Amino acid sequence: MNIPASDMAKFQNALPFWLSLGLIPLAWIGAVQGGWTVFLLPLVTWYLLSALDAAVGLDLTNGDLEATDDDLYWYRLITMIWAPLQFITIFGVIAYVSSTNHLESLEKIGLFFGIGVISGTVGINYSHELMHQKSRLERHLADTLLGMALYSHFRSEHMLVHHRYVATPRDPVTARMGESFYRFYPRVLRASFLSALNAEKAMLARKDLPTTDLSNPFWKYAAIQGGCLLLALILGGWSGAGLFLLQAGVAIWQLELVNYIEHYGLTRKHLGEGKYEHVQPRHSWNANHKASNWLLINLQRHSDHHYKPDRRFPVLQNYTEADAPQLPFGYPIMTMAAMVPPLFRRVMNPRVHKWREMYYPEITDWTAYNKATNPMPR
Repeated sequence: MNIPASDMAKFQNALPFWLSLGLIPLAWIGAVQGGWTVFLLPLVTWYLLSALDAAVGLDLTNGDLEATDDDLYWYRLITMIWAPLQFITIFGVIAYVSSTNHLESLEKIGLFFGIGVISGTVGINYSHELMHQKSRLERHLADTLLGMALYSHFRSEHMLVHHRYVATPRDPVTARMGESFYRFYPRVLRASFLSALNAEKAMLARKDLPTTDLSNPFWKYAAIQGGCLLLALILGGWSGAGLFLLQAGVAIWQLELVNYIEHYGLTRKHLGEGKYEHVQPRHSWNANHKASNWLLINLQRHSDHHYKPDRRFPVLQNYTEADAPQLPFGYPIMTMAAMVPPLFRRVMNPRVHKWREMYYPEITDWTAYNKATNPMPR
């Protein structure tokens, strides 16, 4: 069968973004071989990707804004097939390690730590891409991926709160200047759940519906999450349920590490009476490191995502330092740095000060912008 040259070119252009598929076999290698191989997933996603970023450099090109969904078929496909592949991997490995005796408890813990790294780094990231689409199938896949991480409320929080209030004190997910990840993490776990729940309650109230109405997506969230936990229990007993909870916890940690660095210290100008300027590219940190953007499907082009949330990942645009602040390294290195607060502040605080002087020289007192006054939407 002859494939038209134009279709082959589209496939070849999309191929680097299929890098994530190479992580699936690593999970199974760890499950079968044990030993040091259980650490392959974090080693590859953190350290090998960091080395590849240094080797292949930056990608400053832009996708075609006129591209249709048909043109982007091979890009869209990777985000859609990941959900079933991740499902098979998580629950298949739970069933496998529970029916064999060749892995010690510490090896199982190491293995599911690594699976959590990819269900957070790839799975939740892909769900983020899918939840922004109009297709019901894509949104359902987004919910499925989040359910496997026991973090389903992220969709409500992200769509109804974060995009509306990003870079303001009312957004729980915007890290404040000087706030360490160890203060940010417990704060955001509590505040993002409550803000998501309150946002859905407010939407139902506008329709004169109670919070308990079945149209509240929190019912769907509970069903998917409960189903996943029950399946882990059936396949692996209490040990299987524990391993599932471990990977979910690691996935959430990975997501919130990324959330922490994406808007650290950045704020929209307060215009008075509770109003803020419109979201601009300058309100998100950017990174154009090629290899990590392949794995993260251009998530690091975060400025354009917030500026134009409906754009699919292949056509997210690049911004120079004149229009958006740039991270010195890709997300793999920056998230590792975030775990060492003095190092992270040494790298990022001067960049935040430079950003403030560049865009808001008229603001001399930033105290109010560092306070999480009320993260709940009203």
